[in-house]
Amino acid sequence: MDRLYETFNKLLKGVQTDFIRYKYDEIKWQNRMLGLVGPRGVGKTTLFLQYIKRNLSLKDTLYVSADNIYFTDHSLIDLADQFSKQGGKHLFIDEIHKYENWSRELKQLYDSYPDMQILFTGSSILDIYRGIADLSRRAPIYEMQGLSFREYLYLFHGISVPVYSLEEILDLKAEIPGVNHPLPLFAEYLQKGYYPFSRDVDFYMELEQVINQTMEVDIPQYANMNTSTGRKLKQLLVVVARSVPFKPVMQKLADLVGISRNYVADYLLYIERAGMIAQLRDDTGGIRSLGKVEKIYLDNPNLIYALGRSESNIGNIRETFFYNQMRVRQDVISSPLADFLIGDKTFEVGGKGKGQKQIADAKEGFIVKDNIEAGYGNTIPLWSFGLNY
Repeated sequence: MDRLYETFNKLLKGVQTDFIRYKYDEIKWQNRMLGLVGPRGVGKTTLFLQYIKRNLSLKDTLYVSADNIYFTDHSLIDLADQFSKQGGKHLFIDEIHKYENWSRELKQLYDSYPDMQILFTGSSILDIYRGIADLSRRAPIYEMQGLSFREYLYLFHGISVPVYSLEEILDLKAEIPGVNHPLPLFAEYLQKGYYPFSRDVDFYMELEQVINQTMEVDIPQYANMNTSTGRKLKQLLVVVARSVPFKPVMQKLADLVGISRNYVADYLLYIERAGMIAQLRDDTGGIRSLGKVEKIYLDNPNLIYALGRSESNIGNIRETFFYNQMRVRQDVISSPLADFLIGDKTFEVGGKGKGQKQIADAKEGFIVKDNIEAGYGNTIPLWSFGLNY
């Protein structure tokens, strides 16, 4: 226990609280148990440590990582019991999915220690959702995305920008204070601005490790597939990265990966839940349902540059950015006329020369253009959609 506290204190001293992610204010921290999930590297650990540093007393708070060597010969039950006897009230458990049978023990902790608050994170979203059944209604699960363009501007360049609603963006009110030429900053964000660790010298190497861990370990373990199948699924990511916005043909995907067509849809859902791809669906069955998949994107533009490299498709990058940023606050589905539909608003995404043809018959249509600094009429700069969260 002493070493756990030593590690916790070192981490807490190193965390800064001047920059807080968007998710912080959305979480109902008073819940007796809650989970925070999201792809590897998006800042879940930092968010927990920031909350502790700003709100809690170290006398009754403990943060641990589930892969700590302590758990080689101790259980979560052992930890909670000793923590409770020492007056512990707030227990934070990071990377909970690395602990076997975590959901059953969390359920037991919830029932056995009614005065203890238990908060946990998980990067293997698949495992978290599989364990939710054991937790029933005890623990709300919050999902966290990577940095918006707005958050990147503050974290990487110290530029403070307010959050703009979709309506304000469409009214051309979005701006970056003190920045007359946003395009160089935007280009940098697309390549290496989505993950908080993007400032690291070996960013692409680290991102490759995240991809490999997710595709070759997390998903195969969850789906009971072998590692070679996981590697084939990674090849699918490369195909998506280098394609014009990817329209899935299930049999072709099955042939590419070397699996039965019957498994393709399930595997794609696993990859999506793991934060590697985003599937754009139509409105079949209603908003937020599993409608027909019209296009497959990588989850964010950084993944495209990491996997597609010089062969990355610029049209794919633009649409990926729009979908990635807009889906946090809005329900985004495919449009029968153009690229995207949000409510009754139709969006066509393209470069500087994109015309109005695709949205001519739309009830309310907008052209979203890359490589322009300012908008006019129904033409909106692509970069401005990154200021929505």
